[in-house]
Amino acid sequence: MRTAFVALFLLLLTTLSPTPAGAADNGEWSVRPADSTITPRAAFELPAQPGTTVTDRAVVTNTTAAELTFRLYVADAHNTERDGGLAVRGIEETQRDVGAWGKPEQDSITVPARSAVTVGVTLTVPRDAPPGDHVGALVAVDTRVQPADGSHLGVQRGVGARIYLRVEGPEQPGLAVEDVRFTALSPQVPWTGTRESTASYTLHNTGNVKLAPRVSLRVGGAVVGGPGERRLADVPAELLPGQRVHLTETWAGAPFAGWGQVTVTATADDVRGSATVGFLKVPWLFAACLALVSAAWLLLRRRRRTVRATRTAGHG
Repeated sequence: MRTAFVALFLLLLTTLSPTPAGAADNGEWSVRPADSTITPRAAFELPAQPGTTVTDRAVVTNTTAAELTFRLYVADAHNTERDGGLAVRGIEETQRDVGAWGKPEQDSITVPARSAVTVGVTLTVPRDAPPGDHVGALVAVDTRVQPADGSHLGVQRGVGARIYLRVEGPEQPGLAVEDVRFTALSPQVPWTGTRESTASYTLHNTGNVKLAPRVSLRVGGAVVGGPGERRLADVPAELLPGQRVHLTETWAGAPFAGWGQVTVTATADDVRGSATVGFLKVPWLFAACLALVSAAWLLLRRRRRTVRATRTAGHG
């Protein structure tokens, strides 16, 4: 029972705001940095030097009609394989970066109904911490075990406020596109039915700072039907250092026939990466029509040569 519970717990816990500036709030409780004297903050943004300690404060707010008790911990963040969104390691997992460096001043807090509690958090940066961005979250996990829908398993929920720790040193952004694949799906009869091709590729942040990539796809060569270039939409808003994300996107109205190359290009800040794969798609009916046209052209050409030869012989 415990093994199954932990597996489900990790799936449900690892939820952060879908946008970098979004508040960490699930409608019942929220976690956010304590407001500065100048402006509210949606995330912890902390500069640090190797070998130093950074402190800050967080506010955990309970908006329900009953008191809630939470376990607090600092977790490493990562991009999910499914869609590249940000998630965090579970409380029982081994933390290796920000999650290993950070600790709340209390491991557990009880927040009265419709109230808030402020708690301190400390991050001790190792002397050998590599420069660049280190991303994690301060997570508040509800201690209640609730039944999962349609299951005998129990689940716990957690909410995390993002931590962006920038360790001073050389910034080395890097971005690569890997493993590009393009599958052109089209009706056998051209210009009828729907066409939904798929493009899959891997985005790899090869540098030490987080990136907000923009990705485009271009089909070059001899193609028929549809535009040869488009901007891809299903791209992670943030790609963390060292992370790889494999993405697949459908393309309705893509070129349905032809040959050439498919190139996926990613850009972010001043870096750029691209990769190319060969493309060949000839629907059987289109190929048959092309073959008939070619055969007719060759036959016509042969007849013209025969006529010329006959006329020449007649004059002789």
